[in-house]
Amino acid sequence: MEPLTNAQEELYNWLADYIREHQHSPSIRQMMRAMGLKSPAPIQSRLDHLRKKGYIDWNEGKARTIRILQGGGVPIKGTIAAGSMVEAFVDVAEEHLDLASLPIKSRDYALRVRGDSMVDALIDSGDFVIMRPVEDPASVRDGTIVAARVESATTLKYLHRQGDDIILKPANSNYEPMVYPAQDVDIQGRLVAVWRSHDLS
Repeated sequence: MEPLTNAQEELYNWLADYIREHQHSPSIRQMMRAMGLKSPAPIQSRLDHLRKKGYIDWNEGKARTIRILQGGGVPIKGTIAAGSMVEAFVDVAEEHLDLASLPIKSRDYALRVRGDSMVDALIDSGDFVIMRPVEDPASVRDGTIVAARVESATTLKYLHRQGDDIILKPANSNYEPMVYPAQDVDIQGRLVAVWRSHDLS
């Protein structure tokens, strides 16, 4: 698909979240307020581009009938270890999970689990974990399941803090907690949901 400009992507992401939450499309005036614009012309221009690029559609002559055509799911960004460390996920999505019934936000993403260190948290190898990006690691509460990157490897674990260290705890007694200096750990996302399907290989 043709890529979006920053302005088009901003409107598209806002539209997707709004329609997912309210189950109907917003008015032009609501879009103007959300984008900080005083004129409807830029909104109409962005909507036209989104339509031409295949991201949205609407019924001619009918207000508030915008439909999201792309992004009905979340991008699968790779594999995450639930056991030993694996190479960090690559930020390239070739597949999407259809999770229309879940409260997914536009920036959420999925990772395929490899390993069994989180089985007591009902997360097993082959499952998909839906993650939400973390803007402020300090806001993540202890006991949250996170995607944590250490050097070039990433893992799915419970987050705990102890002094200047971060402890990444498994949910399987066969694995030992991993302890790292806090500055060496990049908290990339927090768990939103777990998806298990026998239809996905």
